[in-house]
Amino acid sequence: MVDPADTPKTPGEAPLEAHSKLTAGERIHFQVFEGRAEPVDPVPTAVVCPHEEGSLGGALEAHDRDLIEPILVGDPDAIRKAADSLGRSIDGFEIIERKSHAEAAATAVKLVHDQRVRCLMKGHIHTDDFLHPIVRRDGGLRTGRRLSHVFVADLPRHPRPLLITDAAINITPDLATKADIVQNAIDLAMALGIQVPKVAILSAVETVNQVIPSSVDAAILAKMADRGQIKGGIVDGPFAMDNAIDAQAAATKGLDSPVAGQAEVLVVPSIEAGNILLKGLTFLGGAESAGLVIGATVPIMLTSRADDDRARAASAALALLYDHWAKSRSVPLT
Repeated sequence: MVDPADTPKTPGEAPLEAHSKLTAGERIHFQVFEGRAEPVDPVPTAVVCPHEEGSLGGALEAHDRDLIEPILVGDPDAIRKAADSLGRSIDGFEIIERKSHAEAAATAVKLVHDQRVRCLMKGHIHTDDFLHPIVRRDGGLRTGRRLSHVFVADLPRHPRPLLITDAAINITPDLATKADIVQNAIDLAMALGIQVPKVAILSAVETVNQVIPSSVDAAILAKMADRGQIKGGIVDGPFAMDNAIDAQAAATKGLDSPVAGQAEVLVVPSIEAGNILLKGLTFLGGAESAGLVIGATVPIMLTSRADDDRARAASAALALLYDHWAKSRSVPLT
């Protein structure tokens, strides 16, 4: 396990080097993130439609860990029924009554504009309904960037957390969207304490092949980073999966890159590739995962019905660290 003395107490104080404590089969990265979040005040969060045990339980777990201060938005009867099923009291929690999912999602966005919350958490609501008021051009939570989702995977024995993007929102992103996806992931990685994230743009090959569009996009994204159009990380590609994360595989291919075999961020070419990669790591590799939507004015927890309380709490730790990092910036997110 991680010695608490080895866990930085101030977000951004030091890079994540807890991998030296890994033992066989152990996952420790989420523990590190939660340790980094301990000195930070909980982030006010609108929880949209926590109408069943999973979504309400995850919000309460995050509250119990001092990660969020939840405002529950939705049908009070459904929320109380879920609390009763959990055997939990929600006395003292603010509940804003909204009977429809659309009204609840719109109210959550208004709470952001009113500066009452700095984070959103999806409850028992369809993703499209949840995101609709967020992505509106008039009155939504857009910035100058495209929204994208970043999964953070904690793998047994792997020395680093892996950030995987985008496996949830953008289906077949074009080059401009991929540039935003990369920048969003770099921002989250830095918020988590990875000072200069190493970003691998994945394809089926590690050389540019004009008949494989993802390999061409990868080379362009790497050059965009070289020219300062993508900031904060070391971006290279194309990489196949093996030589992005395994130093021996990279050496075998003769790849000379600071990212080769050392990637902390994996950018997939499409949502299908990301979904397959994440589920393969989860069900075959024993990964635990959490994630955030980045690119809006606030971090967004796009939790799934399949997520347990642990995953929801881990996502809340990511949101708290990102919110703290964003507030500490001298310029607003764009």
